[in-house]
Amino acid sequence: MSYHFFMERKYRQLIVWREADDLCVFTYRITSTFPRDERFNIVAQMRRSAQSVPTNIVEGNARRSKAEHKNFLDIALASLEELHYQYHLCSRLQYINEIVLSEAFTRIQKTSYLLTRFRSAIHDGSPVSS
Repeated sequence: MSYHFFMERKYRQLIVWREADDLCVFTYRITSTFPRDERFNIVAQMRRSAQSVPTNIVEGNARRSKAEHKNFLDIALASLEELHYQYHLCSRLQYINEIVLSEAFTRIQKTSYLLTRFRSAIHDGSPVSS
């Protein structure tokens, strides 16, 4: 499979997917600095939560029914909330500083806003541009 084939996927046009993908990459980079003994704990959990957001957007986008699509977007939103708490916890454990926490929360808020709008557009039957 060529990279060009990957680039043609419909979900890649979605702003919400791009933001979720960026958040996932950001999370991977941040967690790579965490203590080694957290590799199978908070690091693994945060990465799973972060991956779940764009992954569920992609999977929902492949579904034919609105109900199925919305279900996957609900899962993505729930994973985003998990990630929000996990960043809070990491701040309390002093694995990240206030600057990183603020950037994470800003990214999460933007993704949440776009995802909520995207889900509403599907529910209402409006044209989707998120």
